[in-house]
Amino acid sequence: MELADVQDDLTEVLLTADQIDAKIAELARAVEADYADRDPLLVGVLKGAVMVMADFARELKMSAAMDWMAVSSYGSGTKSSGVVRILKDLDTDLHGRDVLIVEDIIDSGLTLSWLRENLLSRGAASVEIVALLRKPEAAKVHVDVRYVGFDIPNAFVVGYGLDYAERYRNLRGVGVLAPHVYS
Repeated sequence: MELADVQDDLTEVLLTADQIDAKIAELARAVEADYADRDPLLVGVLKGAVMVMADFARELKMSAAMDWMAVSSYGSGTKSSGVVRILKDLDTDLHGRDVLIVEDIIDSGLTLSWLRENLLSRGAASVEIVALLRKPEAAKVHVDVRYVGFDIPNAFVVGYGLDYAERYRNLRGVGVLAPHVYS
């Protein structure tokens, strides 16, 4: 789905598909350089990170295993509750592994901070984060993120995996959702 297909539902286009593709390639090159002699495990956080994970993994010019987790801190609202629940756990043993959490967006940082500590407690050798989007103004806790695509405003955004009520995930780009859609 193209941004133009939902223009009445958006107040602003933040990122086009071309901008996202270029940034994913840039992030992949950085990871390749940093992990040249290692075998990282990519951990995608469902459902939002599906698009980022797929494109990032395909862009990598190195072997990298993948696994998935589903965690929730949102419920049905538009703001994080800060209480994290694991809905689907990893299938991979993390002991001694270099883990790269692949995320679509860092909002408050509460869920990601919890997830990073959880994975380290399972014996991972290292846990770093690759995030396409980050909202610095929304941060409630500091999360050390090694690979960040774009810093964006503290607005409710959709597209490229990000949704509102399971809509807009397949949007090729990222836009600010108009308040009339969710209020």
